[in-house]
Amino acid sequence: MIDSVSAANVSNAERFTRLGIAADGHAASRVREEFGQWLDAHFSLDPVRSSDLVLATNEALANAAEFAYASADQPGTMDVEAAFDPGAGVLTVTIADRGIWRDRSTLPPSKARGRGIPLMEALSDSTSIDRSQAGTRVLMQWTGVTGRTVSSETAPTE
Repeated sequence: MIDSVSAANVSNAERFTRLGIAADGHAASRVREEFGQWLDAHFSLDPVRSSDLVLATNEALANAAEFAYASADQPGTMDVEAAFDPGAGVLTVTIADRGIWRDRSTLPPSKARGRGIPLMEALSDSTSIDRSQAGTRVLMQWTGVTGRTVSSETAPTE
């Protein structure tokens, strides 16, 4: 298991990485904010698309924080990795933990709960959730994404 001492932070035009962050609401909130700032800095997204990306990512973070370690003896960690393929115009966001989410198919329907996964599916172009003994991995992709270009007016001169 990755502990928070070995957390890795990377942010550039093609990658956003936060590894070993605490699986709790406070850390999820902080990462959501950092992720939104990364999107604003590196991508040309209209406000609705940007909001979709942040909200879907937040739902995955919230699920990992709330459910992954609910029956564990000690707190766990989660990882966030976003990678941009500029050639394909695809942004992929992965949220991973080493815990176990509850299986929504075995739970009775609830009007107050259970909207996170359908929301992730509706807000992204594709969503997959892989549950295993090693943990849960949510992978979401958005297509047609364009990165910001540095104009000659704002580019540094030599």
